[in-house]
Amino acid sequence: MPATPVLQGSPPPGRGPWLRRLVWGALLALVVVRALWVVALPSPPAAADPVWSLNGRAGAPGAVVTLRGRALSDALPAGGGQCRALLQLPVGRTELRLPACEPLQEGWRLEARGRLRQPQPAPHPLLAGPAERLRRAGAATQLQVEELVVLSRPATPVADLRRALAQRLVAGAGSERGGVLAALVLGSARVPLPDTVRQAFRAAGLSHALAASGFHLSVLLGAVLPLGRRLPRWPRLALALGAMALFVLLAGPQPSVLRAVLMGGLALAVLECGQQGRPFGILMASALLLLLLQPAWLADVGFQLSVVATAALVVAAPPLEQALRRRLPRRCPAWLAASMAVPLAASLWTLPLQLFHFGVVPLYAVPANLLVAPLLTPLTLGAMALALLAVLLPGLLPLLLPPVAWLAGLVLAIVKAVAAWPLAQWQLGRPTPLLVLLLALGLLGLGLPRLARGWRRLALALLVLVALGHVALLRGDQLLLVHQGSRDLLLARHQGRAALVSAQADGLSCSQARQLATGFGVARFDWVLLLDPLPAAEPACWQAQAGLVLASEDGSPPLRQGQWLGSPGLVAEALSGDSRGVRLLVGSRRWLLLPDRQALWAWQQLAGEGSAPAGEGVWLGFPPRRAERRTLPAGNGQAVWLSGGQPGGGEAGAGDAVGGRLPPGWATTGASGSLQQGWG
Repeated sequence: MPATPVLQGSPPPGRGPWLRRLVWGALLALVVVRALWVVALPSPPAAADPVWSLNGRAGAPGAVVTLRGRALSDALPAGGGQCRALLQLPVGRTELRLPACEPLQEGWRLEARGRLRQPQPAPHPLLAGPAERLRRAGAATQLQVEELVVLSRPATPVADLRRALAQRLVAGAGSERGGVLAALVLGSARVPLPDTVRQAFRAAGLSHALAASGFHLSVLLGAVLPLGRRLPRWPRLALALGAMALFVLLAGPQPSVLRAVLMGGLALAVLECGQQGRPFGILMASALLLLLLQPAWLADVGFQLSVVATAALVVAAPPLEQALRRRLPRRCPAWLAASMAVPLAASLWTLPLQLFHFGVVPLYAVPANLLVAPLLTPLTLGAMALALLAVLLPGLLPLLLPPVAWLAGLVLAIVKAVAAWPLAQWQLGRPTPLLVLLLALGLLGLGLPRLARGWRRLALALLVLVALGHVALLRGDQLLLVHQGSRDLLLARHQGRAALVSAQADGLSCSQARQLATGFGVARFDWVLLLDPLPAAEPACWQAQAGLVLASEDGSPPLRQGQWLGSPGLVAEALSGDSRGVRLLVGSRRWLLLPDRQALWAWQQLAGEGSAPAGEGVWLGFPPRRAERRTLPAGNGQAVWLSGGQPGGGEAGAGDAVGGRLPPGWATTGASGSLQQGWG
């Protein structure tokens, strides 16, 4: 049998694909390891930030300083009537905290005088903190502004263009419809969308429609490339590259935007060279290049969702479409399988990330995408055309805006209707990282085409194991203490249900309670007990989270002696009639909650009379003095939790604080932290 001819100098047959895969695998491993190394490195301490060295006041939190720099953003609302803006300094960055929202714009040179401080970290992994938010923006300090002077207003054509586009669309179509039109052009990160619109799109599983991503770039290129079809190669490439550059200028260099542009540029180059590109290879090349330049983007939620969703579209959507064609009834239209495959593949592949970061699943994402998808492409094209008119021919904008605004209103009506369906946001809670990894492996095993049946059975078993493990964790009994500043939240969980005791009744405590409930998969608390002597600042916020909310109305304790508030396995009972002390029952465990010294004195009086209730744990909302410490349990398996008190000093002073080493069974949250105990 004659030997197969081999061209001199070429690799043997069959070696090329394996060699390419080996090289790709090695490159991928190197880039991911490097990115993981950068992400896993501990952040430098806030005291090491170069901003502290300005004005010769190194390491002086709370010092009054004067800083000069350039505003990196317009003034954004920060709640409570305040605003914030990021300031670029000669070394480092800081966030300006403005007492009132002033007409501050990106690019202006400013001189700000105020007190420099360190932002508080999040007291619990399920909560968002200013320190973590600023770290992602490259800052580690905040300046509480007392005096602000605008030094100069240099020209900022790109920022002015973005601002003018958004303002004209919002002025012509209203805050909601105009905001949606502006977001389709600029991305939701650049547009002040109403919170109700953001929440509705998130609940319907359509957040990607407003975030600048590959979909918007594909619509733009789909409109531009046909215009240059008859042009020579280089003018045609220049037209496409100009469209992509304009997309980056308007939306900003966000991770998802750069991933889409880089992927589009590589695909365009491959096609112009007469080659057939592989979408998954182009996606991996784009992601690897971006991670080489910005390793920290590996931890960016937008980058993760963008890459995984795109991988789902190029890997899992085609075989899923074929499977749906075989299983759908013959009377169904041919386009239905393709329309269902795209959102279904993206939803399944991004499910681990959705749960890991948010603990919530948009249950109706697939039907919502089926309803909105036919309208989204013409709406995006219309929004881009209106943006072009707003810049070149603003006089024609009022004539052509109404039909596009009507289409935006129709999309909004569909989105709000889907968001109002029961369980639109299914709160499953945030699983542990191990369960998320097993979930991802299980979904990958079911979603990859041409996988052996044995591997698919193993993937299905993994999914069952993840579901059982997550349910077991959610149904366990637990008591969690979260302390930040003067705020304390105690969340009690029993067999999948939960109740909450809050020392404060302000809006921030309510917001943190909502975040904790979402993270633990709690749709509504059985009850909420507010120990604050002042009335709740936002009663509607608390009432939306619980079946029953009990708060003080006239400064007296919310629970009187002999009264109790509870549900099966979760009971709060008044300790005495003249204090805010509470006896908390969580399953079979009993805890004493003593938010202030008056509650401690009431408990001591009951102990002296021999009628003090027994408890397996004690929470103190203040650092006890030495004499007070001797009356509390210190051993015998009993736990004592302290809010804020630091060993060896702290809020009560060096002479009165707990001092030195904590006794056995004692634990403290620190200035911002949490403690938890689980059983059952």
